[in-house]
Amino acid sequence: MSIKSSFSIKDLENLSGVKAHTIRIWEKRHKLLEPIRTDTNIRLYDHDNLRKILNVALLNDHGIKVSNIAILSEEELYSKVQEIAIDTDATDHALNSFKLSMLNFDTHLFNSTYNQLQAQKSFREIFLQIFLKLLEQVGFLWLTKTITPAHEHFLFMLIKQKLLINIERVQANTTTDAKKTYVLFLPINEIHELGLLYIHFELLLKGYKSIYLGPSVPIDDLEALQHTFKEIEFISYFTIEPAADNAEKYLEELHEKILKVRNENVHVIGRSANRLEDKMKPNIRVHDSIIKLLEKI
Repeated sequence: MSIKSSFSIKDLENLSGVKAHTIRIWEKRHKLLEPIRTDTNIRLYDHDNLRKILNVALLNDHGIKVSNIAILSEEELYSKVQEIAIDTDATDHALNSFKLSMLNFDTHLFNSTYNQLQAQKSFREIFLQIFLKLLEQVGFLWLTKTITPAHEHFLFMLIKQKLLINIERVQANTTTDAKKTYVLFLPINEIHELGLLYIHFELLLKGYKSIYLGPSVPIDDLEALQHTFKEIEFISYFTIEPAADNAEKYLEELHEKILKVRNENVHVIGRSANRLEDKMKPNIRVHDSIIKLLEKI
């Protein structure tokens, strides 16, 4: 698998959050970066430059002037970053490390960053405070073509591994309340399951009975669950499918075939569902975020 070895100044802006104009000023005034120039005089930056701009941005965000950062040696710069990572909640540093691990397809860096976070935070805090923010940034990086789908899939699989490990731990140590069953599923052709997997983790942690069906589940297949469990709350996550202009039609079909049979509810979250809240039947409940959904359950 090829590793991206050079970055445009726009890539650096997207990855660090520092405007390209500011990067040029820092480069010219403080000699912070050392770009390579193509034959057509376009700046390109290597991994060392990317790592440096991420670290400089972190220190600057924590109140250190760029002029003071510029005089630090590489060792002093790294030491300052480590101090901030230890003294604060380490969120920004962890985000940068996870992005670097994605760009380099570096499993070791991902796991070492995760293990450092584990020493300070619960899995819930890691996911809600860091992974959700990371996934949002990765979505933006993909849209701006800073990363490829391969980078995205690499990172998603590593996060999914952590989710599955924590789900298994909860299942092994928690008794369930079987009065109500939650059934979690994604619509046909929807494969973005990290958010729904996390909801599954939280439901199990609360002691609920949660059935995770996963990606691309046909509506008709949900009927089998109603033959097995007396009372069901369905939960689905619309990221790509159904598309926003088809989401209402999809939910109407879900209501007719499944929900109205026993007057059961479905909770919906995700980008394609965000515009539906005022239009839906009472038993179709749209939520703005994972946290708000969990608060209502």
